[in-house]
Amino acid sequence: MSRLSRAQNPVQQAGPSAAPIQVHVPATGHGGASVGGVTVTAAPGQEIQQAVLNHLHRLALAEGHPVRATILDGRIGYAVPLQINLDGSSALTGQPWEVPAEPPTPACVIDAHPIPLGTVSPPTGVFGPPPVMDPPATAEPGTPLTPSPAPCTPQPKPKPHPLLQATDLPPEPAPAPKNSTRVRGFDAVAEAVLGDEPSPAGPLAEPVAAINEAVREGRTEDAARLAERTVAEASRTLGPEHPEVLRLRELAAYIAYLAGEPDRAFALALEVAGIHHRAHDREAAYGNVLSAATAWRAVRDPELGLRLGDELIALWSALAEDGGPAAEEPGRLESARTRMTRLTERAARL
Repeated sequence: MSRLSRAQNPVQQAGPSAAPIQVHVPATGHGGASVGGVTVTAAPGQEIQQAVLNHLHRLALAEGHPVRATILDGRIGYAVPLQINLDGSSALTGQPWEVPAEPPTPACVIDAHPIPLGTVSPPTGVFGPPPVMDPPATAEPGTPLTPSPAPCTPQPKPKPHPLLQATDLPPEPAPAPKNSTRVRGFDAVAEAVLGDEPSPAGPLAEPVAAINEAVREGRTEDAARLAERTVAEASRTLGPEHPEVLRLRELAAYIAYLAGEPDRAFALALEVAGIHHRAHDREAAYGNVLSAATAWRAVRDPELGLRLGDELIALWSALAEDGGPAAEEPGRLESARTRMTRLTERAARL
């Protein structure tokens, strides 16, 4: 889930996009928003701004670098320049500016049953009142007549932004059940890292706090080195499958994903998912499968994506067969299988 960044988050380096993606949210807030010419609608119970941020985050993942957008929000009368980063956070790239109020859209009245000229209509048998005739208008010589309003013509749809024409965009996630508000996968890790709540007490509280601080300050390489060293030390003292160590390994996978190492992030997350699966912890296993799936979608090499996808779907299918949260969200697994089909087609063209 994409989220607005904290004020101290640094703006990451954006990719070589020709221009910011133009986003338009109508003043009424109804009918969705236009993101680079593509209509984005909010799911039931979701606000339109969150749907837009989620869509832009998927574009950033597909491109492998942050993307910038100019959001013209007709509801508040301001244009907001944003950058959406790979971790789902967003930051202002400039000061918002006020824009003119949106003019009302002219209504086009079209006769649903046009009658061609020269057609004689059958009599109805009822005489209506005589028509009221306006007196003829008088105009001074040389005064031009008031022109009739121009007929309404449909406006052409804007061409989609180049980023929106990517062939392998991450698919829209299946909507969660209405009674489900649980955050899973890298989203849950990000909330723990970027949230305001202090780190929970435990044997690894101090190093985890240092790792989280490095992530918040944008020192991803420092965070990755510290996480790797802490995982190795904690595995020797507590054991590689100790609950605290497993949470630390989840954090290491998230940091690898932020560092642009999706294959490493995938391996770390899927290994933790397998440990939880063997321990019959279906919730924790599914959360790490979703983390692995997020990293997998950022792998651009189709052949590598196919190899990793086979491992992912094998474990994911086993979780779905066991019931639990994986079985409650079958659309996510189906989306992964659909991507495997696209990767197979891309690999065949190489």
